Order: sequence, then structure tokens, then C-alpha cells
Amino acid sequence: MTPKLLADPRLILPLDLPSVAEARAMVDTLGDAVSFYKIGLELLATDGMALARDLKGEGKSIFLDWKLHDIGATVERSARVLAGAGCDLLTVHAEPQVMQAAVKAKGGSDLKILAVTVLTSLNDADLIELGYAFSARDLVARRIRQAVDCGVDGIVSSPHEAALAREIAGPDFLVVTPGVRPFWSAKNDQVRAATPADALKAGASHLVCGRPITAANDPREAALKVVAEMAEA
Repeated sequence: MTPKLLADPRLILPLDLPSVAEARAMVDTLGDAVSFYKIGLELLATDGMALARDLKGEGKSIFLDWKLHDIGATVERSARVLAGAGCDLLTVHAEPQVMQAAVKAKGGSDLKILAVTVLTSLNDADLIELGYAFSARDLVARRIRQAVDCGVDGIVSSPHEAALAREIAGPDFLVVTPGVRPFWSAKNDQVRAATPADALKAGASHLVCGRPITAANDPREAALKVVAEMAEA
């Protein structure tokens, strides 16, 4: 008898959909193939927190990908509210003042703070245009070291910098990698992408994989294909 494939808790599915109703339908379609969901800015503008609470009540893990970025006092107040919501992960931008405020705000809660290093849609040329004097790799390295100093729980970076993050921050640091694209899918706008297996081998602790699953004809089957590839890694 073939063993049943279950959700891999290292796989995070982004619910980047226009409405809570569509997100709820996707969760129902995926069933037991996915147990960890990311709620980002699209759903923040509607009833994203209500959905987050509902999914937590159903035993799912929740990643609030809101990329907080403001003065320290505002980030601290916002992160304190979110720390009381019972979710699992929250992103902030990897600036020392922002990271320090978020770490202070989470207190003794179970919320883990992730620092966003360099967006996976950016390459070295983009960073030059933005005014940075660093390559993507060098800027990620700088921000990882700052994140460790600030006491955050992990970082978000492309799979291409996962090994670097693991080398700098050690084995217990969370390394969450968006830009994960199975070999059978399109890269879309992810210019620093990698397959699930390659990202895990490089040191990622969690993989964010969205459109290859949500845009598939059969999202549940696509999710299980990603889970199978992760198991082989």
C-alpha cells in the first residue's frame, strides 16, 4: 500500500489572492496537502486577520508577511498587537531600528520575527539603481549580521543566499526562502529562484512556494509534487 503524503510543515503557501473568499476556497482545495499559510498585503486590506484567526483555530500555522517598516515606536506598537494574535511568523524590514522594535514588542510570545533582507525580485543592477553600493549577496550578508545582533529569529532571503545565512547565523536560525520554483514551473518575476530541493540543501528552513501551486490546474496535486521533491532532498 502506498503511504499517504501529508503536508510538510516547511512548505509555506502564500494566499496572495484578491479576497478572503478566494483564499478560503484555496485552503479547502489544498486540504491536508498544506499546513502553513502566508497572509500578505493583499488580504491585509480586507479581512486577512480574521482569516488568520480562523486558520489558527483549525490547527494551521500562519505567517504574517506584512514587512513592517516605519519608525521604531510605530513598529513596536504594531508588532505588539500582532504578537497577541497567536500567529507564528511576522516579517519586518531588516533595518536595525525596525528589528530592535519588533523584537522588543514580541516579548515572551511565541511569535517569531523574520527580517526581510533583499527582495527576491531584485538583482545587482536593481540595487545600483536604488542607490546601494552593495551586490545582492553582500547586502544580504550585512543584513543577516545585523539581524543576528538585533536578536530576530530568522531572515527572509532568496535560496541563493540560504547557505550564506546558515554560515553566518548558525543551525537554529530560521531561513525562509521565497522564490522557490520547481523545475516544472515558470520563474515568473523571481530572478533569484531555485528548486525546492536545492533551497533545502542550501540551508533553508522553510520554503515559500506560491504560483506553481495556486495557478496549477490541480493545486492540491501540485502541492503534493512539491512536498515529494522536498522529501527527496
